[in-house]
Amino acid sequence: MSVHDELTSVQRCLDDLTRSVRRLEQQLGSGGVDIRRVRADCDHLRESVALLREAAATPPASRRPELVTISDTPYDSALWTDSDDEGLGARNRHAP
Repeated sequence: MSVHDELTSVQRCLDDLTRSVRRLEQQLGSGGVDIRRVRADCDHLRESVALLREAAATPPASRRPELVTISDTPYDSALWTDSDDEGLGARNRHAP
């Protein structure tokens, strides 16, 4: 099966799951924490499948992350004058 076919199959199963959850919600009521959690999980799955569908539609060449060049020059030391050494406490003080 192609990726498109697989995603269509997953979408169909997710639609069935959503219908079943709605029927359960009608029987159990929508106020319970458990049914709300299951409904939220179905919504998250729907969003995730939509993201997968978008990713599958994007050509592979454009999926590469953009590279960011980081300079080797040292940072300006004035950026750090008002901060403490993280994890070491304030300057000129002793650790307990």
